[in-house]
Amino acid sequence: MTPKETGDRSARLGALRRFAATITIFNVLGHTVFGFEQSWAQPVAALATAYSLEVLLELTDAWSNRRPLRFGKTPSDFVDFLLSAHITGLAVSMLTYANDRLLPVMFATAVAVGSKAVLRVPVGGGSRHFLNPSNFGITVLLLLFPWVGIAPPYHFMENLGPVGHWVLPFLILASGSFLNVRLTHRLPLILGWVGGFTGQGVLRSAVFGTPAVASLLPMTGLAFVLYTFYMVTDPATTPSSTRAQVTFGLGVAVAYGALLAFHVVFGLFFALTAVSTIRGLGLLARCLAADRAARKLAEPAPVAVRLQEAKL
Repeated sequence: MTPKETGDRSARLGALRRFAATITIFNVLGHTVFGFEQSWAQPVAALATAYSLEVLLELTDAWSNRRPLRFGKTPSDFVDFLLSAHITGLAVSMLTYANDRLLPVMFATAVAVGSKAVLRVPVGGGSRHFLNPSNFGITVLLLLFPWVGIAPPYHFMENLGPVGHWVLPFLILASGSFLNVRLTHRLPLILGWVGGFTGQGVLRSAVFGTPAVASLLPMTGLAFVLYTFYMVTDPATTPSSTRAQVTFGLGVAVAYGALLAFHVVFGLFFALTAVSTIRGLGLLARCLAADRAARKLAEPAPVAVRLQEAKL
C-alpha cells in the first residue's frame, strides 16, 4: 500500500469514527431530549440487523474468495469494521417513520447493508459500491411501502426552546463543515449541491409563479442540514475530483427540482439514488470500454499484416 493510499485510508477511517460518534450522540439526545417520535426499539432493531448482516456478508465473501477476515485481528478492528453498518442502521431508523412497526425499518436496513455487497462496479482492479447505503435503503422502503413515511422534520427539535432551535443547527453545521473540509474533502460537492438547490428553487419559482421563499424554505430546516453534510457527501459513493464533485452536487439538485416539478414527494432521497445510479453506470461503461480497448490491443495482428511486417 502506497503512502497516499495509507493516508487516504486513515482519513476515511477517522471520518467514519467521527461520523459514527456524532450520529450516536445525536440519536441518544434525540430520543431523550430533542423529541424523536420513534421508539427505542427501532434503532436497536436496525443496529441488530445491520451488525448481523454485515458480519454474515463478510464471512461469506472471505470464505468464497479464500481471504482473511477484515475484522479478525483485534477488538478495535472489529469495531472499525462495524462503523459503516452502525452509521447505516442509525441513519435509517432516525430518518424513517413506520409507526410502531419494526420490520419496515429492519427491511430498509437490510437493503442498505446488502446493497454494498451486491450493487458494485469494477474500479481500479477491484470493485466498489456506488449507492449511498442508507439513502438507497430508504428509497426502496418508500417505493415498496407507501404507508411508511419520513420522520417529521419538527421532531428533530420538538422539545427545544427558541435558543435550542438556533444552537443545534449551528453545532451540526460546524461539525459537518469540519468533517467535510478536513477529512472527506467534499466542500466542492456541498457548494455544488447548495448552489444547485438555490438555482432550481429560483427557476421553479419563475416558471410556476410561486414565491421564491417557498421554494428555498427547506434550506432552513435541520433535515436539509443533515442531508447536506452527512448524506449527499458520502465519500465512499461520491467522486473525488473537484469538477466531478461540483457536477455531482448540481446533478442531485437538478434531479430534485425535476422530481418536485412532477409532484414527486421525498425527492431528496430519490434524487440522490438516481444520480448515484447514473454515476455507477458511467463507471461501469468506462471499465467495459477500457477492457475492450485492452483486448483489442492484445489481439494478434491478421496474417496479411504480419507477412507485410516480415517483408519490411
